[in-house]
Amino acid sequence: MDGLDPADPGWIGGYRLLGRLGEGGMGRVYLARSERGRTVAVKVVKEELARKPDFRRRFAQEVKAAQRVGGDWTAPVLDADTEAPTPWVATGYVAGPSLAEVVDKQYGPLPPQSVRALAIGLIRALQAIHGAGLVHRDLKPSNVLVTIDGPRVIDFGIARALDTAVQSADGLTKPGALVGSPGFMAPEQVRGERVTFASDVFCLGAVLAYTATGRLPFGTADGGIHSLLFRIAEEEADLEDIPDAWQGLIAACLAKDPAQRPSLDTLLASAEGMPGAPVGRDGRGGAWLPGEVLAELGRHAVRLLDSEDPQGPAPTPSPVPGASASARIPSPAPASNPAPASNPGPASSPIPVSSPVPGFGPPLAYSPTAPSWQSPQPGSQHPHSPLPGSLHPQGPLPGGLHPHSPPPGHLQAPHFSAPAYGSRLPTPRSTRGLSIALALLLALFVVPLLLRIAVLGVAYSRLSAAASTSATDLIKDYKYLSVASLGTEVLTVFVGIAVVIVWAFWFQRSRLNAEAFAPGHIRHASGMAAGSWFIPVVNFYMPKQIGNDIWTATTGRPSGAGRWLLHTWWWFWLAYFLAYANDSWASWYDRDLAVAATDTIVTSQAANVLGIVTAVLAILFVRRLTNLQRARMAGGA
Repeated sequence: MDGLDPADPGWIGGYRLLGRLGEGGMGRVYLARSERGRTVAVKVVKEELARKPDFRRRFAQEVKAAQRVGGDWTAPVLDADTEAPTPWVATGYVAGPSLAEVVDKQYGPLPPQSVRALAIGLIRALQAIHGAGLVHRDLKPSNVLVTIDGPRVIDFGIARALDTAVQSADGLTKPGALVGSPGFMAPEQVRGERVTFASDVFCLGAVLAYTATGRLPFGTADGGIHSLLFRIAEEEADLEDIPDAWQGLIAACLAKDPAQRPSLDTLLASAEGMPGAPVGRDGRGGAWLPGEVLAELGRHAVRLLDSEDPQGPAPTPSPVPGASASARIPSPAPASNPAPASNPGPASSPIPVSSPVPGFGPPLAYSPTAPSWQSPQPGSQHPHSPLPGSLHPQGPLPGGLHPHSPPPGHLQAPHFSAPAYGSRLPTPRSTRGLSIALALLLALFVVPLLLRIAVLGVAYSRLSAAASTSATDLIKDYKYLSVASLGTEVLTVFVGIAVVIVWAFWFQRSRLNAEAFAPGHIRHASGMAAGSWFIPVVNFYMPKQIGNDIWTATTGRPSGAGRWLLHTWWWFWLAYFLAYANDSWASWYDRDLAVAATDTIVTSQAANVLGIVTAVLAILFVRRLTNLQRARMAGGA
């Protein structure tokens, strides 16, 4: 286990973080302790998943279902907040190594009595999981924790929430997208077909074969992941060295056709009837593990006790501002109190525990190394070699951008003060409606500018025909031209006010979206996205700073990505702002002499041209940024 990074929160919900247990396809897992002293594992969902409404909905459903899973063979789901800016779930911490560690590193293949006890425990765990309406979807050795009392199954159910990121409209997994772990996937998972309870039975057979032989029944991915998946889907399993008594049961579990696999009740009866097992019918009642493994469990427990938090009780926390009470899903079992302040103090020293992540949801990648007890066998059909990890998406989802990290090859944007953990981050919302209204208003803004150019052109010709020292009000059609000029000015002001109002709303909404994409990477407070436009001098630089940060957070790149459009629009807008401010002091018809009136018209015409170019660039800028943010929210490129 690793210590906490400076960017890690000190608290999540009512749990004080002690260290990092690891990171998997769904998010990061922490070792934590509740206010009552219970040690738990807290999994925090990745932000790019949390931004997906389908994932949040499925995540909440699966958490509720997982809390209904009872029995003694699973890690209980204690608490969760599925509506937090970054959803999380807390499970009971199982202080024991994984089956993968026991077989790969500590002992090797387990004896028949251990296989029997393991099978009974896993079958009963699957019965409890299936009874809650869940399919585990990722049963494998690293998801089975070994304790003195028997195995414990972790990470059940939430794989289905992650699966929504790679599902088609009919609920089937998209071609080329796999949610599972190679070597322990059912054929229907490999093909992207619907996963059922029978899929867990296949995975159970693979786990039992691995436990009895120390080998994966379909080999490893040394020859490529596709060859491994082909063997799972089309070839028979390698059941050599499996004890004769277990050959039939494991072979039945590994049937290619889900309909041909036995039920859990049938498997339980077969496992309980296995001969030569000194344990009870419930898988307990004796030492189910070899002495070497039991000794390691004892040492593991001593390390955990010796590393207890040396600090006293945590201070009484205050509720998280804006936390949703209805979103919190406490388990019926005693768990924790409402969420505390984000970080009441420094985290305690990390506990040097070497156990796997006993969390909830898709687990860490399982990549077994060659065990110390097994030497390489020349010519082996399925060499024992490192197995690729979980096929859950790591980093960006297919076609999407990671909200906190730029794409490979690009620099990270400057990091500014991030919101406190537990504070409510903005939820990305489409700005399409605002952008359409803004584009229409900007187009409408061009109309009075064009009319003004035409009127001023006529006035300029009349003034040029008169003597330079002539009075302005003596030119031909002065009355009509002055009224027309005033009318275009008033129309420009009214449309401009509407543009400014809608612009402020659109810009602030875009800034909130950018904060959701990259928390802590946007300069200045959210309100300044609208307010900075109206503060003298500040409006010369702050909106541009915010615009740069919005573009970086949206595209994931601190440069390029069409940023020239932002720069070009900004400098034209600044030039128009200064020209308009100069032009608004007086109109040509307010000048006494014709020569002064013509000079004013020249300045006004330059401002009008700048205004038209700025409006066109603004329309392009608004359209581009809106489309980028929509694509980001949709997970597109």
